[in-house]
Amino acid sequence: MAEILYSLMNGFATVLQPEYMLYVLIGTVLGTITGVLPGLGPLGAMAILLGFTLKLDATGAMILFAGIYYGAMYGGSTTSILLNIPGEAASVVTCLDGYKMAQKGRAGAALTVSAAGSFFAGTVSIFGLMVACPFLANMALKFGPPEFFAIGIFGLALLVRLTGGSTLKSLIMILIGMLVGTIGMDLETGARRFTLGLVDLDQGIDFLPAAMGLFGIAEVLACVNEGTDRQILHKVGMRELLPTREEWRRSLLPIFRGSFSGFFIGLVPGPSPVIATFISYMTEKKLSKHPERFGEGAIEGVAGPESANNSAVGGAYVPLFALGIPFTPAMAMVLGALMLHGLTPGPNLIYEKPGLFWGVVASMYIGNAALLVLNLPLVNLFVSILKVPRHILMPVVVLICLIGVYSVNSSRLDLLALSVFGLAGYALRKVGYQTAPLILAMVLGPMIESAFRQSMIITGGHLQGLLFRPICLALYLCAALSFVLPLIVMGIKRLQASGARAAVSQGNK
Repeated sequence: MAEILYSLMNGFATVLQPEYMLYVLIGTVLGTITGVLPGLGPLGAMAILLGFTLKLDATGAMILFAGIYYGAMYGGSTTSILLNIPGEAASVVTCLDGYKMAQKGRAGAALTVSAAGSFFAGTVSIFGLMVACPFLANMALKFGPPEFFAIGIFGLALLVRLTGGSTLKSLIMILIGMLVGTIGMDLETGARRFTLGLVDLDQGIDFLPAAMGLFGIAEVLACVNEGTDRQILHKVGMRELLPTREEWRRSLLPIFRGSFSGFFIGLVPGPSPVIATFISYMTEKKLSKHPERFGEGAIEGVAGPESANNSAVGGAYVPLFALGIPFTPAMAMVLGALMLHGLTPGPNLIYEKPGLFWGVVASMYIGNAALLVLNLPLVNLFVSILKVPRHILMPVVVLICLIGVYSVNSSRLDLLALSVFGLAGYALRKVGYQTAPLILAMVLGPMIESAFRQSMIITGGHLQGLLFRPICLALYLCAALSFVLPLIVMGIKRLQASGARAAVSQGNK
């Protein structure tokens, strides 16, 4: 622990430089704004700014993205409470009770409890991040290619199960993502794969235009296609921000539970902040002595989920920094930013670039405090951003995407890829396919392929060495269980239902 505290102090020494403090401020403000704007969220903001991070050093880029991620969680709750509009997917649950509280004149209390819960949860998750990452990285240093192949397969298997939509659709998106990841010249054989005879495609499809197209351009097209109905804004005065003693009492345990459960859920592949909010909400409802209050303005329904989604952010960073594997789409963006700077995240990064890792951790502490100070006094200012007409806002977003993509390689092919992925992302959304599995598979696919090939070289082409190593076998079994267990549970429920029907019919006779 003494070593961790010493490293953290060095991290603060790094981030307290004026340049990095500016990135913390910009990241938290941009994150709050993108959280307020419905649909954009941290993923869209990161995708749009990915190309511009090349103007910063790697530490500055990571600090900026961390601020955006945390800030979006804060901003999303603001519009959920005041307008019944979830600015970010993880804030959907907050609408259930937050907006009801606003209608009852308790919007200020809901906002304060949400901000306090987010601050506490963020602190818990950052502490978990700085303890878990070095420990897990130490273990990962002992992993070989077979273990990393198994981790990749395990991550994809869980991703199929946890994306929340159809399993078949998620699997299709993952396969397409892995196919896109194979485009380009094979580094081992020199063979050109799926390049259509275009020399520019020898290097493969860049992550940047794919991400910005799927999440930036597609989001703009979706926003343009939606209606522009405006909700009634509940303005909040400074005096209304103070919750009552009873509201604080009812919020403390949900904040505590949400903070710890959110962090552990953040370690799981999939949209962890969203999953964490639903689990927290259902937990609080089951534990409450008055479950009938939920959906009618229960402050527990705001405190728990808002704490859980912020805590899940810190948890999501653990597998990226410790193993080099992104388990969420936002972490895929962070991975993309690191790769643009020539860095490969994983166990070696923490020891080779301690200034970067501990600087990011320290910036999270400062960013959380900055968000607490900024968000409550300026809440009405941030919400007023929604008054900007979409026909002005959306072209600006498109222009930023075009400049961001072209500024990296000055390639017209990248602009074409941006357009293709943007249209494809919009079309996929319209037919009910989620694009997050595609982008994650595009990142994980090459890693899995590389680990498989290295494993075959190590084992002399024998699959036993790939399948039956203890850690690998455990991960494969867990991956298989993620598919089998839901089927078993479904079968048991059907048997119970048929048994109940048989008992009823027997009783009627």
